[in-house]
Amino acid sequence: MYSSLRHIFLVALILLLSACQLEGGVVRPTVSSAATATGVEMALTGAAPEASSLPVTPADGSLRLGLTAEPSDLLPYHNDSADERITAPISQLLFPAPLLALNYTYTTTGILERVPSVENGDVQVKTFDVFLDSAGFITTTETSVITQVQQLSVTYHWNPKLTWSDGTLVTADDSIFAYQLARQIDLGQEANSRLALLERYEKVDAHTTRAVLRPDFTDPAYITTYWTPLPKHLLEAVDPATFATSQYALLPVGYGPYMIERRDQGSMRLVRNSYWEAPNAPAALSIIFRDSVDLLRGAVVGGSLDVAGFELPEATLAQSIQNDANGGMLNLATAPSPIWEHLDFNLDIPMLQDIRLRRAIAQAINRQAMVDTLLLGYSSVLESWVVPGQSVAAPLDQITRYPYNPDESRRLLDEIGYTDSDGDGLREFNGEPLTISLVTTVASPLRQAIAAQIYADLAAVGIRLEIDTISAADLYRQDGPLYRRNFELALFAWIAGPDPRGWERWSCAGVPNEANQWTGNNFSGWCFFEADKAIRTATTTIDPTARQAAYLRQQQLFTQELPVLPLFQRVDVVVSAPTIRGPQPDSTAPWTWNLTSWVREP
Repeated sequence: MYSSLRHIFLVALILLLSACQLEGGVVRPTVSSAATATGVEMALTGAAPEASSLPVTPADGSLRLGLTAEPSDLLPYHNDSADERITAPISQLLFPAPLLALNYTYTTTGILERVPSVENGDVQVKTFDVFLDSAGFITTTETSVITQVQQLSVTYHWNPKLTWSDGTLVTADDSIFAYQLARQIDLGQEANSRLALLERYEKVDAHTTRAVLRPDFTDPAYITTYWTPLPKHLLEAVDPATFATSQYALLPVGYGPYMIERRDQGSMRLVRNSYWEAPNAPAALSIIFRDSVDLLRGAVVGGSLDVAGFELPEATLAQSIQNDANGGMLNLATAPSPIWEHLDFNLDIPMLQDIRLRRAIAQAINRQAMVDTLLLGYSSVLESWVVPGQSVAAPLDQITRYPYNPDESRRLLDEIGYTDSDGDGLREFNGEPLTISLVTTVASPLRQAIAAQIYADLAAVGIRLEIDTISAADLYRQDGPLYRRNFELALFAWIAGPDPRGWERWSCAGVPNEANQWTGNNFSGWCFFEADKAIRTATTTIDPTARQAAYLRQQQLFTQELPVLPLFQRVDVVVSAPTIRGPQPDSTAPWTWNLTSWVREP
């Protein structure tokens, strides 16, 4: 009883924080100093340079970067996954992640001495007796009910040579300070989720900390229950209530390879941190923010920017970028984005409870054509919610797949009894045209193009689709169509992390309803006993064999029952001048993750 109740209680806290809103923006920061127009800025605010312009190497040896969104702050703690994608390319240079998520695996960056594991003794599981109260929760009061629980702890060994850019050593106290700050103010979804997992976070010695998880509760994110250091010597006198809007949040002192020299509206300049060992890294970085991909592309081609990173734009502009790369005007590197689009079926809708209709819709949709036309073939069709690259992705020959097959779709619709009796091209249901509604966001050109193709593909098999577009804020709001589950089909995206997790999205307890105060991300309402058991096992065990088996079984049931049709991953792009070598975009790491190894060739 205790284990189940405790699990639900703790996960409920995480569910409150776990929805991924992908659209929207942030308020651009205001810094007191006025911007001085540089050559890069003038090039970006005016017409795009001629493609024949020759790149010019800055006299100071700096590297010139372009991004499409300006962060509201530069802290290593982020409001949500969308905010992290905006901020991380810069915050990674100021506060390198202690454990970097690179290609869906964690690796060290020199901040921690090693990745904690059971094998090296840094991850430990202890079993002990506890008292339970009448509700089944642990209590310090002696009762007649005793049970055994397991408790996980993770030890972190911080680099003893790590130094803040002002010359002060980074210590365990800085990590503890960040933990204590998070207990006082909201540092974002990830920080709040981490707090929900922890019983305590403690100092072991000057350069070692330990995270102790709550008893009898394990989460796939246990390895990342560290707290990225914040400089206690600079912040302990700052009022926590003003931290997020403080001067430090705009111009933070970090411990990474770069430090902020100047920040203006729409641009900033970073210089090398002399306390970080990277002698061959660019001496300085000039960073420009513009929301036009075409401006960034033109600046790279014209030579006023060296590197720019953004999401693959609409097909016409994407084709122009590809043409530039084919013509030797720029280097083009791509990586599957962790953002993956999908179509959710609301299983509370009677007709969608018939698996034949869900399968008919899936096989009517030409997902490969979406990838080819909208993403120029840079991505691939997804067959499961665990994306390729994640360690527990199911082999394709062991799950149910839904290739484009309009003839099979028509056969299934005929079998259900949806036929076109009057020859108008639309099938009937209860004497009326078979009509299904779809809700999606209004501000995404890519999503509008996806919806348009779904409309055409379903029309080809006799289904009328009614598309309702609303703002992202309205789609994801707590009383909106997803959480209140008053939609039929919903088209939106999730952001995949290093660990697939999945409890919030696919467990029975993750179905939003009045009883759980409309929390959870299982918007389709899929509650299948064996799949629920599998996802619970997958997200709580630390036995790799049991975990792999559980994720496989859950994906087999997921693809068999089809509560959600995965579509594809979006595409992240880095374009660079022909003379720049080194950029390697990654699915989970910010595109600047290896910037200190980039070189400019003559």
